[in-house]
Amino acid sequence: MDARTSRYPETYARWQRDPQGFWGEAAQAIDWIEKPKAVFDPKAGLYGRWFPDAVCNTCWNALDRHIPKRNDQLALIYDSPVTGTKKTFTYGRMLSEVQLLGAILKNFGVGKGDRVIIYMPMVPEAVFAMLACARIGAIHSVVFGGFAAKELATRIDDAKPKIILSASCGVEPGRVVAYKPLLDDAITLAKHKPQTCLILQRPQCEAAMVAGRDHDWKAAWEHAVNYAWTSACEPMLATDPLYILYTSGTTGIPKGVVRDNGGHLVALDWSMQYLYGIDPGERWWCASDIGWVVGHSYIVYGPLIHGCTSIMYEGKPIGTPDAGAFWRVIAEHRAVALFTAPTAFRAIKKEDPDGSHIGKHDLSQFRTLFLAGERADPPTVEWAEKVLKKPVIDHWWQTETGWCICGNPVGLGTLPVKHGSATVPMPGYDIQVVDEASKPLPPGTVGSLVAKLPLPPGALPTLWQQDERCKESYFAEFPGYYKTADAGYIDDDGYVWVMGRTDDIINVAGHRLSTGGMEEVLASHEDVAECAVLGIADDLKGEVPAGFIVLKAGVNRPHAEIEREIVALVRDKIGPVAAFKLVFTVARLPKTRSGKILRGTIKKIADKQPWTMPATIEDPKVLDEIKDTLKTKGLGA
Repeated sequence: MDARTSRYPETYARWQRDPQGFWGEAAQAIDWIEKPKAVFDPKAGLYGRWFPDAVCNTCWNALDRHIPKRNDQLALIYDSPVTGTKKTFTYGRMLSEVQLLGAILKNFGVGKGDRVIIYMPMVPEAVFAMLACARIGAIHSVVFGGFAAKELATRIDDAKPKIILSASCGVEPGRVVAYKPLLDDAITLAKHKPQTCLILQRPQCEAAMVAGRDHDWKAAWEHAVNYAWTSACEPMLATDPLYILYTSGTTGIPKGVVRDNGGHLVALDWSMQYLYGIDPGERWWCASDIGWVVGHSYIVYGPLIHGCTSIMYEGKPIGTPDAGAFWRVIAEHRAVALFTAPTAFRAIKKEDPDGSHIGKHDLSQFRTLFLAGERADPPTVEWAEKVLKKPVIDHWWQTETGWCICGNPVGLGTLPVKHGSATVPMPGYDIQVVDEASKPLPPGTVGSLVAKLPLPPGALPTLWQQDERCKESYFAEFPGYYKTADAGYIDDDGYVWVMGRTDDIINVAGHRLSTGGMEEVLASHEDVAECAVLGIADDLKGEVPAGFIVLKAGVNRPHAEIEREIVALVRDKIGPVAAFKLVFTVARLPKTRSGKILRGTIKKIADKQPWTMPATIEDPKVLDEIKDTLKTKGLGA
C-alpha cells in the first residue's frame, strides 16, 4: 500500500486543520460519566489540558462497559514458561477479581488520590492491582519487579504510598529472585514508611512477613470472597492522575511521569484501532513488562479499553526453552500481532539465524510485528521480514508520551516501509528538527527532534509534584516545543529518522556524526548479531567512535579479521571523517532488563569517568567483561 491508498495523509491533515474537532470525535469512543464540553483548555497546566471538564473512570472503560457483549470473552491470557503455568481470565472473571481487590485496598484505608506502589513480577495479580487502583481512584506507581532497594526507596519517598503491593519473588530462567528482602531493605532506607504491604506468596519462594505491616494476599482475597466484598468505580476528572511512572533523571533523582485519565483513554483506544490495526475481540500480544510504559499502555490498558484479549508472558525470547518461544506463544494463543523490542529479535536472530523454529508453528493468523523501545536497526528488520514474511513496523515513542510519536499506521493503511525510519508523525504530533538555537533545519539534516506544543492526549501533563522540573526538563530549551532528547532528521517524504539520543551525536574534530548511523553499518556485516557504537574521549579529535560487536552463533573466524572488515566497512559507507578505528568483539553487551543497551555506562568506563551500577541492569557481571576487553587496547579504568 502507498500514500495514495492509505488514509493517513487525509487523517493527519484533518488533525492539523482542527485538532480539537479531531480529538473530540475520537473521544466519542469512550464511556464518560460526564461528557467533555470543552476538548482542550490552553490556559490550564504547563501547556494546556485535554477534556478539562469531563468525568470518567479508566477501569470502567477497560472492564465494566464490555460485560454486556464480552462477559465470556477472554480478557487476559497468562503464559509463564518459567513456572510452567498458564491461566485465562474472561472479562467477567477479571471484573470480579478487580472488584475484590479494589475492596481490599479500600479496607486498608486506600482512597481517591492515595498512591499505591506495585512492585511485582509478570503475574495476573499485577494487572488486577493496576485496574483496582484505577477503579477506586488511587494513583498507582509500578516499579519494575526486582529493582534495587535503593532505587525502590527513592520512589517510595517521592510517591509516599499508603500501601505497597508486592510478591515473594520473581522467576527468571534458571533462577528465583527474592523480592521481599529488597522491599524490606527499601522500606528501611526510605524516610516515608508505608502503613501496609500486601504480599503475594509464590510457591517458588516463601517470604518472611513483618508483623503488623505485612498481610498475605491470598488470605485477604479469601476474606473478601467470604464476605462478598466489592467496589464501585470512582468518578474521576479526566485531568486527575491515573498513574505515576518513574523514569531516570539526569540528576539521579527519578522523574515521576504523570498520566491522566481522560486523554490516556482517548489516545490508547485510537491507537489500537488506527495505528496497530487491531479490532475488538482480537488477540494481541505485547511482550514487554508492566514495569515499563509499553507494558502499562499495551499489556494492560490499551487492549482492554479496546475490548481485545491481551497476552501476558512471563518468559524470555530465548532460553524459555529456546529461540522458538515467541512463535510458540503466537501460534498457541492465536495472536494477530506482536509488539516487542528490537533487542528481542536480535537475540532470536543470534540463536537461530535461519529462523528454523518458525516452520514448527502455525502463524497463519499472525499479521504484523511492531518494534519499539530503541532504534530498530535495518538488518534486524530485514531479517525479521525475511523469516516471518509479514510486515515489520518500527515506531518511536517514550515513557513521557505514553504512546506512539511516529509510526506506520496499519489501521489507516500501511505506508511504504523505509528501513531505519519510524515512518511518519501520528495525529497530535507536529515533529520538527531544529538546531541549538531552535532554528528549523532543512530535510536530511540531523538535529534535535522536537514536538510543537501542545502535546496530544495521553502525553504527560507534568511530573509528580514537580511542575518546575518538568518545564526545565522538557519545555525550556526549545520554547514552544517538547524536547524529545532524541536526535534525527526528516527526509523529503516527511519520514522521521530517529538516530539516537541527542547525547549519542558525537563531535569528531568538529563533525557531528550519529552513532546510530554507524551502528547501521556495523549491523550490516554478515557475522554481527548486535552492536553498539559510542563516542569516547580523544585528546586530538575531542571524541572518536568505538564499536562493540557480538557475533552470531557459529561464527569462528578470527576476531581481528572481522574487526578489520568492519573498520573498512565504516570507512566505505560513512567515510574517513568518522575516524572509525576501534572495534571490540565481546560475548555480550550490558543491557537493562527491558533490553536497552547501556551505552552511557560503557562510555563512562572507557573514558575513566566515575560511574555507578545502573539500577536496571540485567547482569552486572557484563560490565567486568567490558572493562577487561577495553584494557586489551589500553582503555578504561
